[in-house]
Amino acid sequence: MAINLTLELASGQSLQGAPLELLRNGAPIARATVDKQGRVAFDAKPGAGPLAVRVDRSILNGR
Repeated sequence: MAINLTLELASGQSLQGAPLELLRNGAPIARATVDKQGRVAFDAKPGAGPLAVRVDRSILNGR
């Protein structure tokens, strides 16, 4: 199952290269990296449960 997102920060900062995790029921099920247009595509197995995306915010420090 493909899950495609476009991310945009209110501050206008780019998330290019940011490592993301797709979580189902709080557990990681897929990983992906944001491209220069702010798009990310996760390839995950189908399943039931709430989904969330976790960003490693430590990469934003110092920008």
